[in-house]
Amino acid sequence: MTIKLSVKTNSKKYPIFIGKNLINNAQDILNSCKIKFDKCLIIVDKKVPKKKLSTLKNKIKCKEIFIFFYSSSEINKNQKNVNMIIDKLFKNNFKRNDIVISFGGGITGDIVGYAASIYKRGLKFINIPTTLLSQVDASIGGKTGINSNQGKNLIGTFYQPDFIMSDISMLKSLPRREIVSGYGEILKHSLISDKKFFLWLIKNGKKIINRENKNSLKNAIIKSCKIKCNVVNKDEKEKDLRMILNFGHTFAHGFEGAKNFSKKINHGEAVLLGMMLACDMSNLKKQLSFKELALIKKHYLNLKLPTHINKFFKKNEVSKIVYFMKKDKKNIDKKIYLILLKKIGETTKSRKFSFDSKSINKFLNSYYF
Repeated sequence: MTIKLSVKTNSKKYPIFIGKNLINNAQDILNSCKIKFDKCLIIVDKKVPKKKLSTLKNKIKCKEIFIFFYSSSEINKNQKNVNMIIDKLFKNNFKRNDIVISFGGGITGDIVGYAASIYKRGLKFINIPTTLLSQVDASIGGKTGINSNQGKNLIGTFYQPDFIMSDISMLKSLPRREIVSGYGEILKHSLISDKKFFLWLIKNGKKIINRENKNSLKNAIIKSCKIKCNVVNKDEKEKDLRMILNFGHTFAHGFEGAKNFSKKINHGEAVLLGMMLACDMSNLKKQLSFKELALIKKHYLNLKLPTHINKFFKKNEVSKIVYFMKKDKKNIDKKIYLILLKKIGETTKSRKFSFDSKSINKFLNSYYF
């Protein structure tokens, strides 16, 4: 059964389709959305199984289909690869009513969405997320962007897709590390918005990570998408409310930057670690109760999720983490702003807690004693 959700922002309304084997119905979904085009460019992550790409290509009916293979990584999420995509569009004379399709994870979606937003000031864009993280979070909301040597996602646009197609069957080929990475964003949505969902995850988290129950996985994806949609619908351009989705992410972007956006720590792992630190800080600032902090930590331990900064970083790397945290795009002055938890299911207001570099440095260093 295919579930259809709706994103309704100020700039655009579009559907999210969630179900199994949806790429087999790609043309039917295009028709249902009344999307007509002559040319299509599929930008595909090289890690996506070639059989799936072949299926998608054969299902789409148009005059010309082109393929661009993208080596997805934080290091390759850069202007050079955007230029290569745009050159491909120009070379094949794409018009504004033609389409580009992102067929990959969150990194692929970010870079393809950005290229689509700046080519002739906007090209039709379809997102087919193939990782758990991108299906529950990255594909939704219209954030596009690339990295620079100054930090993560500092160059980008808000550009909504024409639709999102989350094919759950794509998740079968993912390694466990990628499932854990996506689980980080599922857990985040429960912590910031819905305690009942968090309590449900306590019972079903292992089933989701181990892919023991398809219905549990699908339900977690749907629930996460609903939470993200609800926030994005109210605050498309991240003026206020949408900042709660960055819970744990300011630390996370610092972690990724300190490791030079390498595979030593992926985005989901960095978010999981960042949320744990944000929970500790929430308790330290007398927001989150010790009882609820202990409940969150117990869930982390039961699922063997990353909890300790010293497992990933040496003490002499702390200053580098703080450097990248200071570059976070949500900061409006020299302070570092953090979203904290008041309780499970509710965050503090977006700009209530700010810290200077020295206090963040001291906080991070406290994990080494």
